[in-house]
Amino acid sequence: MALIVQKYGGTSVGTPERIRNVAARILETQRAGNGVVVVVSAMSGVTDSLIKLAREVSERPPEREMDVLLATGEQTTIALAAMAIDALGGRAKSLTGAQAGIVTNRVHTRAKISNITPGEIHRHLDDGNVVIVAGFQGQTREGQITTLGRGGSDLTAIAIASAIGADICQIYTDVEGVFTCDPRIVPTARKLDEICYDEMLEMASSGSKVMQSRSVEFAKKFGVRFEVRSSFNNQPGTIVKEETKNMEDVVIRGVSVEKNQAKVTIEGVPDRPGVASRVFNTIADANLVIDVIVQNVSKSGLTDISFTLHNDDVARAREALEPVLSEIGAEGMKALTGVAKLSVVGIGMRSHGGVAAKLFDCLSRGGINIQMISTSEIKIAVILEEARIVEAANLAHETFGLAGG
Repeated sequence: MALIVQKYGGTSVGTPERIRNVAARILETQRAGNGVVVVVSAMSGVTDSLIKLAREVSERPPEREMDVLLATGEQTTIALAAMAIDALGGRAKSLTGAQAGIVTNRVHTRAKISNITPGEIHRHLDDGNVVIVAGFQGQTREGQITTLGRGGSDLTAIAIASAIGADICQIYTDVEGVFTCDPRIVPTARKLDEICYDEMLEMASSGSKVMQSRSVEFAKKFGVRFEVRSSFNNQPGTIVKEETKNMEDVVIRGVSVEKNQAKVTIEGVPDRPGVASRVFNTIADANLVIDVIVQNVSKSGLTDISFTLHNDDVARAREALEPVLSEIGAEGMKALTGVAKLSVVGIGMRSHGGVAAKLFDCLSRGGINIQMISTSEIKIAVILEEARIVEAANLAHETFGLAGG
C-alpha cells in the first residue's frame, strides 16, 4: 500500500460540483489500496472576500486577527470535502492545521513551520479514513493561529508528506503541470515532463505561480518527490525531483514572469561600512521579502541602493525605512511601480556560456530597456517596464527554442 498526499488548490475546490469531483478522485485513489492524506486550499475567491471584509471594518487589520479570519477559508473546505466523501460512501476526517500537529513560529500572516507531530493523522489513517487537512495554517506553541503566506497550502502538503514519509505528493491544480512559461503569456509554451528542484525553485521564486517557492525549498531539503498535475483530467503532470546528469543537456528549462513589482531606491546613501547592513536589517525586521538588489558606483562618497519587492509591500517598506533615512544620512527614498521581472532558468547554464548575451541581445532587438539585472548559477533575471513584459517573455521563449512542437 502506498501512502499518498494530495493537495487541491482553490480552483479545484471552487464550487460544490468541483468538491464532489475531487471527493470522487480521492476515493478512487484510496480504493486502489492507498492511504490518502489530502490538503486543501480555501475555495477560489473566498480568501479575497475575507480580506475585503477585513478592510471594510479596519484600515489596518491586526495581523493576528487576519490569521484568525483567513484560516476559516480552508476550514470551510475541509468540512465540505469530508461531507462529500461521506456522501459517496467513503470515510473521512477533517483536521485544522493545529489538529494535524503543524507548529509554526510566531510571525503572523507569513509564519514558518517549526515542526509537525502527525500522530492524529496516523491515527485516522489507521482507522481507514481519508484525512483532510486545512492548508495554509498552523499554530504557535502557545496555541495562536497562524497562516503561512501566499501559496501556503503547497508548503503544508510538502511538509506533511515529509513528516508522514509519503511515497509521493501530488499537487493538483488548474494547470496540467509545469510549463516552459505561463501559457496565458506565451501561447507556444509546452509542458515539461520533469524538472529538478533547483530549476523549480528558481522558477517559483521568479514568478511562476504553479508552486510556492518555500514549498519547493522544503521539498529539496527533505527529498520529497512531488508531481504537479491537473485536477480536471487524468493526464500525467510534471515530476519535480533530484537533479540527474542528463538534465544539464537542456540549457534553458523555462522563462518566468513576475508582475506587480516595485523598485525602491534609497538615494544619496553615504558609502561607508555598515550602512547597507542597517538598511537591510531594518527590512528583515519588518519581515519583508525583497528580490533584486543593485548598488550604484559611489560618487563623491554617496551612492544609491535599489531593490525590488511586491507592490503590496511598498507601504510597509516605506514605514520601516523612513525613520532610518536620517539616521544613516540618506537624502531620500522613492518607489517606482509598473515594473516586472523576467527570468530565464536552467541548470544547463552551469556548463554552457553565452546565455546572458543571448537574452540581452533579444531584448535589445525588441527595443526593450533593462532597468536591473540579477544572476545566479542557473538563472538570469532582469527588471523591465511591466507594459513590455509579455512581449519580452515571448521574445525570450522563442530565442531559447522553448516552443512546443
